[in-house]
Order: sequence, then structure tokens, then C-alpha cells
Amino acid sequence: MTRSSADCDTLADRLTRILFKLNQGHTLHPADLAEEFAVSRRTIQRDLSQRLGQLGDLIDRTEDGGYRMAPQYFGKLTLTDLERFAALTGLSGLYPVFDDAFVRELLDSRLESVLQVRGHNHEALDTEQQQRFRQIEAAARERQLIGFRYRKPEGEKTYEALHPYRLVNHTGIWYLMALDGSTLKSFAFGRISALLVSPERFELDPAQNARLDAEDGIWLNETKTEVVLKVSRDAAPYFLRRKLVPAQETVRHLEDGSLLVSSRVAHPNQILPIVRYWVPNVRIVSPEGWQEELEAQLQNYLARR
Repeated sequence: MTRSSADCDTLADRLTRILFKLNQGHTLHPADLAEEFAVSRRTIQRDLSQRLGQLGDLIDRTEDGGYRMAPQYFGKLTLTDLERFAALTGLSGLYPVFDDAFVRELLDSRLESVLQVRGHNHEALDTEQQQRFRQIEAAARERQLIGFRYRKPEGEKTYEALHPYRLVNHTGIWYLMALDGSTLKSFAFGRISALLVSPERFELDPAQNARLDAEDGIWLNETKTEVVLKVSRDAAPYFLRRKLVPAQETVRHLEDGSLLVSSRVAHPNQILPIVRYWVPNVRIVSPEGWQEELEAQLQNYLARR
């Protein structure tokens, strides 16, 4: 059976995250991973035993049925090892720069804090953008100040003395999360040009770092709006199995099998595309007017056909 590109991207994302966990020294258990990634335990067993097993004796089994990285491999996988892994999983498409230097960094524990993937697709970056990506990634890891020109709808703007915190891949698009003065901002990577990296260094603010850890998207507005959704009986099992909207909490189980779930978002676009995906099984209960606005958008779309 031919694997779709979406399946390959999902697999690459899952295996990359598992590798990160292993390199952190964690002992992983199939049941926990199956719940985290919303796949079957059999799929996780195949990931660990067969897919990652193709890298040789990379993983040790523990007496309690867990998996851990063999100590001799911490940070020591070769380019050949990872190229074989990339070809198998599609990892080389997920990250814009898959070369010897990136391979060495892939299993560096510091890299997990500055690269995050939220989603399963990827944008194609040209050679110049790949170089810029590597420079920003290195600056975030080494905590060096950066500056650049940024293309906005109203024209270009120059930023200086930014503190780069991390690069986040959100639904296929790379974003830079950086501190501008006292304000944490999100920059679409593809709009950045004329990058300058300063030798001057900055101190990481633990509070800002924790805030980024808690964010589900790339909207960094500190004022959050609570959104309440009604999820139909047919869709309820999917929302109970995993969190499908930002900061998802189950408010109530209704008698007909449906659910009320809440979310907290910094921008409507954090949740409206998800609601559109689940139409007609999800409706916006509050804030007032959001459901009507969504329906108006859908009617305008249908009218253009």
C-alpha cells in the first residue's frame, strides 16, 4: 500500500519527537506514547522496534517493557545513520536544512528548546532561506542578539537587538519567536531578510520561555478569549481522545452524548479553521456572534461557486 505524503509527514514528526525524548535520557513506554500521539500501541511498537530499529542497536529494552537510547549513542549518530532514517520517514522534507551539521545538532539536547514542530506539513525554503534558518537557529541556541528587515503588508520594517527564543513550525510554516524589548513577538520566517547576528548575548527570561511552552499556536497576545464549543455525539470521541483546540478543557458531558468544551485563544484564527474542519459536528456557543460570523463566511464562500 502506498503511503500518502500526509502520512509520511506525520510519521516523520512522531519519530523525530521520539528521538528527542530518547536523547533526553527518558525511558519511553508504548502505552504512554500511543496516548500522546493518538495512535495504536501496535503502531508505537512498530516505530520503536522496526523503524527506529533500522538504525541498529540504537535502543535498549528495559526490564519494565520500556525503551531507552543506548548510552553509547547519545549525540553520536552519524550522517549515514540519520540519512537512512530521513529517507525512511520523510524527515528530510520536514526540516529545511538536513546536512551533516544539522544531523550533529539533531540529537543535541539544546536543539529541542529552539526548534518546535506543531503540524505535519512543511514549506519549501530556497538556499538563501536555508542559510538564514541555520543562522537564526544557531543564534537562538547560543543566545545572540539578531536584527533583520521584515516584510509587512504596509511595507518593510527594520528590527534590531531582538532576543531569538525559538523557531516554531506551525501547520507547515516556520515562525521565529523573539523578544522585542519587553514584548514577545511572532515573525513569519519567510518574510525575514537582511539578517544580522550580533556577537552580543542575552539572558533567557524563564517566564517568557515558560509562556512559549504553554502556547499552542503562534499568536502571542497575552489577552485570551474563552471560546465554548458544542461537539456532536459523533465527534465527541475524537475530542475526548486528544486536545484538538488550544487549551482544550471538557466543560460538560451532555445527555445526548455530545460535549461542551472550552478553549482559550489569542486570535480567532487559532480556532475558526478547526471549527470549519469539523462542520457540521462542532458549533460555537460563545462568544456571542462568532458562530453567525462563521456561517456568513461559509455562505459567502458557497455564493462564489
